[in-house]
Amino acid sequence: MVAAQSTAAGVDTWQIDPGHALIEFSGKHMMFTTVKGRFRDVQGTIVLDEADHARSSVEVEIQAGSIDSGVEQRDGHLKSADFLDVENNQAINFKSTRVLPIGGDRARVFGDLTIRGTTRPVELDVAYEGLGKNPWGKEVVGFSARTEINRKDYGLTWNVALEAGGFLVSDQVKIQLEVQAVRA
Repeated sequence: MVAAQSTAAGVDTWQIDPGHALIEFSGKHMMFTTVKGRFRDVQGTIVLDEADHARSSVEVEIQAGSIDSGVEQRDGHLKSADFLDVENNQAINFKSTRVLPIGGDRARVFGDLTIRGTTRPVELDVAYEGLGKNPWGKEVVGFSARTEINRKDYGLTWNVALEAGGFLVSDQVKIQLEVQAVRA
């Protein structure tokens, strides 16, 4: 998946570069309008085993309070006990449990996602985007990933019934990641 120089053991460790990482989510508002947001504070480690990609791993921590949907009032509501409850649940965590290579530049990464103290398994569709040296001489690697979760699985159940039927906030939330990591 990554054509890079490896350590003697063939295992490389990469640190996610928060300045070049996008953790974005989207959901439906009133059943027909897509609303997007992002988390601005993310850190994590990617361990790549070149000899056996299936032994690679990922751990990520996102500060829940760094949520930014572009609307301050909505962000305040998303941070409240109705949704993320950032006062009591400061971080969103992901820890991989298995990596399944599915082609030269693709993999499925299975893991445990913890939101608001609730942990559920998720599956990420991951694509390797490239490897190179940045202008400061550091080796960097890029990945993109996507998944979809049901927010109610994590205790985010707040909603309002609409007069015409349906609900204000969709249960399904799409998650898209664009990550650059620096060789540790």
